[in-house]
Amino acid sequence: MTAPAKTPDYYGRPRREMVTHVPSAANKILDIGCGAGAFAAGLKAEWKRQGRELEVWGVEMDQAAADRATEVLDRVLVGDAGTVLADLPTGYFDAVILNDVLEHVVAPAELLRGLLPLLGPGGHIVASVPNVRYFANVVNLVIRGRWEYTDEGILDRTHLRFFTRSSMIALFNECELEVQSIQGINPTGSSAFKLVNLLTFGRWSDMRFLQFAIRARRQVR
Repeated sequence: MTAPAKTPDYYGRPRREMVTHVPSAANKILDIGCGAGAFAAGLKAEWKRQGRELEVWGVEMDQAAADRATEVLDRVLVGDAGTVLADLPTGYFDAVILNDVLEHVVAPAELLRGLLPLLGPGGHIVASVPNVRYFANVVNLVIRGRWEYTDEGILDRTHLRFFTRSSMIALFNECELEVQSIQGINPTGSSAFKLVNLLTFGRWSDMRFLQFAIRARRQVR
C-alpha cells in the first residue's frame, strides 16, 4: 500500500523560520525536496532585498510540485535525491538545504555523504528535522499509550526514520559533518509543558520544539 498523496499546500510552505539558518554568504544553493519552490522564493526575495542575486537549484520527487517550482528556481531536477546526485555539479554549491527530508529517507547517512562532494569550499548543509521527543508526541505515547500515524507531522505515514536532538547530532558527526548550530524551531505553547519543564529544572527543554534546525559543514582534518 502506498502512502496517501500530499495536498498541494504541503509542497507550498515557505518555511520562513529556516531562512535565518541559511549562511548569509551563500550565492548558490541546492534545495533537496524543494516542493513547489516556496522556500526558495523566500530566500531569493531576502537576498534581493539585500541587493544580491541568489541561484537556487531544486530536487523534487512530486512532478506537480516540481512543475510549479520551475517558475521560481533556476533549475529543478525531478526524482529521488539519491538517484539524481550524479547529475549535479561537484563543488558547486555554497549550501544544500534539507527541510524535513532526512526522516523520509531509508539511509539518511548515505544521502548526507553523497551531498558532500557537491559543496564548494566552506559549504554548509542546512536541515530541519522533526523531533520525536516533542512534548505532545511523548504525552501521547507515555501517558495515553498512543502511537498513531497521521497524514502530516512527526508521525507522518511517510516517515521512515525518527530522531531526537542527540541522534541528529550523532548522524551528522557520523557523516564527518561538524554541527555549527542546532536550534529548536516551532515551539509548543503548552502550559503543561512549561510546568513540567519548570519542575524538571529544564532537563526536558528539548521537548519544547517540534523540529530542530541544523547547520553543519564538513569536518576539517
